[in-house]
Amino acid sequence: MRKSNATIAWRRKDLLDIESLSREEIELILATAESFKEVSRREIKKVPALRGKTLVNLFYEPSTRTRVSFEVAAKRLSLDVINIASETSSVKKGETLIDTGKNIEALKVDIIVVRHNYSGAAAMLARSLRVSVVNAGDGWHEHPTQALLDIFTLKEKLGAIKGLKVSIIGDIAHSRVARSNIWGLLKLGASVKVCAPKILIPAAIEEMGVTVTESLDEAIADADAVNVLRMQFERDSQDAFPKQLEYFKNFGITEERLAKLSKKIVIMHPGPINRGIEMSSAVADGPHSVILEQVTNGIAVRMAVLFLVAQANEYINPTKHFSNPKGENKV
Repeated sequence: MRKSNATIAWRRKDLLDIESLSREEIELILATAESFKEVSRREIKKVPALRGKTLVNLFYEPSTRTRVSFEVAAKRLSLDVINIASETSSVKKGETLIDTGKNIEALKVDIIVVRHNYSGAAAMLARSLRVSVVNAGDGWHEHPTQALLDIFTLKEKLGAIKGLKVSIIGDIAHSRVARSNIWGLLKLGASVKVCAPKILIPAAIEEMGVTVTESLDEAIADADAVNVLRMQFERDSQDAFPKQLEYFKNFGITEERLAKLSKKIVIMHPGPINRGIEMSSAVADGPHSVILEQVTNGIAVRMAVLFLVAQANEYINPTKHFSNPKGENKV
């Protein structure tokens, strides 16, 4: 069991974004996640760190990976978990987000994980409640835990983030994943390049500190890692996006393109993958891909986030909650 070398305390009730976090806070989450990852290798994949506390997954948008990952992470911390989908809640009767949140809080829960289609929804909920709120994706704003698990995976595969060259390719304009990744990578000292058709590159994105290109070959030429985003064709109300075959021809990651590079690079994707559009199946399932490792790492990262926000203003080294000198698993 590795002990966290973090020296700062976590002082936030909530995790709402990456933009407001300091480098030290990001490193604290990553260090805590590294300690928690060992739990998933045990025969009994559970620790009593948050026994007696309750988490509610409040999802206003469809989700598989994120919701299940939070649920698994919570149960491995011994949290009780309640899942609420908007389709089966009082939202269908016109109840507001704040009223829903206050009613959930009145049930004496401890953490609400919220996904919402409006940017800023998680922050609005957090301002209105005493319980901890974790943003599981809000509109086109941010998806902080996805960025944290992406960065955790890069650190695991390539070592320190500082000095890495990372390219983000795909639907930048509509991607909360891209924004969170950009903030996190830049704060840890990586350089970031974004690549997409012009219509999918947000105006003034260079002001975030990234470089922009419309050439895929340029984007991957000197990259250490490439994070490929899902093309959100459902948002193409004006039929302005490139057609799927056209997009794959110009921006799809293929074995042929990777074979031309001078070094092996890491290929990432937050999922779900549109095979044959964003990348070929050979790449998605090939030796460059760490996509399934991202999913696995998401559990440790979300365990870390839940643990830290549950502690609110007191950082407690997680190893004291579940390390056992005799090597026994205690629940």
